Amino acid sequence: MVQDYRDFLAEVLISEEDLHRRIKEMGEEISKDYLGEDQLLLVCILRGGVMFLTDLMREIRHPHAIEFMAVSSYGVGKRETSGQTRINLDLNTDIRDKNVILVEDIIDSGHTLASVLEMLSLRKPKSLSVCTLLDKAERREVYVPVKYTGFVIPNKFVFGYGLDIDDYYRNLPFVGVVDLNRYKPG
Repeated sequence: MVQDYRDFLAEVLISEEDLHRRIKEMGEEISKDYLGEDQLLLVCILRGGVMFLTDLMREIRHPHAIEFMAVSSYGVGKRETSGQTRINLDLNTDIRDKNVILVEDIIDSGHTLASVLEMLSLRKPKSLSVCTLLDKAERREVYVPVKYTGFVIPNKFVFGYGLDIDDYYRNLPFVGVVDLNRYKPG
């Protein structure tokens, strides 16, 4: 049986209201930065980035297309990256000469995103930038050029608003912190 999140929620780190306020600001910033440009493509890293992408794209007033990639370096029940990046779903769109923004839910060590950026840069986009909702900057092991950041957060295990715990709780409208002493993996 899946545990009720309220049994292990240590705190609400980012409220629903704060999420929407900041995402609106990010959408306005992206709209301003790409004014006069064409070929804007938002590439969502699945699955955690879906909620963020959905809200962000509503706030971008510049015409854009969307695409998806599935990339993994975490396994079920793991709290650390495996060190290996695997592309589970690649783009169906040619990104050559397009302005590409990678939309990510959270950046931790940077290893996975650095691998994706390296791979996509070989496809010759006009520009390639990163937009992340959450940035655990203190955990960074590899440099990743982040252009748009929603929130810099402390090194805590977070969930909600697209981020899962063993594939559950992505639907919550806030970002919460897990009390690992009270969480019992299903």
